[in-house]
Amino acid sequence: MPSSSLILFNKPYGVQSQFRDDSNNDHATLSPYFTDKSLRVAGRLDATSEGLLILTSDGRVNKAITQPPSAASFEKDKHKQGKTYLVQVEGIATPAQLQALSKGVHLKDGKTLPALAQMVTEADLPIALWPRNPPIRERKNVPTSWLMLTIYEGKNRQVRRMTAHVGLPCLRLIRWSVAGFELGRLGVGEFVRIHLNEERCRQLGIGHTL
Repeated sequence: MPSSSLILFNKPYGVQSQFRDDSNNDHATLSPYFTDKSLRVAGRLDATSEGLLILTSDGRVNKAITQPPSAASFEKDKHKQGKTYLVQVEGIATPAQLQALSKGVHLKDGKTLPALAQMVTEADLPIALWPRNPPIRERKNVPTSWLMLTIYEGKNRQVRRMTAHVGLPCLRLIRWSVAGFELGRLGVGEFVRIHLNEERCRQLGIGHTL
């Protein structure tokens, strides 16, 4: 069988994670960027969020990336696929807030799985930030800071709701990595196709028969 592949795309702010516009808003879609109609999004990203979006035509790859572990199997799941976000928040995170994010917070649709949360300086971010249009809202008397947050599930607008829950409203959200695949140096609106070898398939938990 031919090897499987996926596409890493740096999704711009204001672009929906879908090809067809079925909403009544001004957000663009993925259609101007891709002509391959077999591609499917593996893990959506809100229109107002930026960064790494993965697309693939292989259903097994899609499932491996998007299917979260259950709370009961979380610790033993060797193939759980994390998603790491760079989150600019209003305020400076305290150790207690970071600990709450790490342990999991109670949202309306259930408690989130354990996560990895740390505060980072803008200089220590793994990417060079690009200008966002429109820019974030800023209040002169309220500082902002950056968090690096890794989650293992995909509740609706989860990262934004998690940080808001602990008192850190999200101002900007950039997805840096998914299942070990990183945004790297992709410019806004750029993409690259990655061919999966046998070892990478095993890491995703989909065997070696691709």
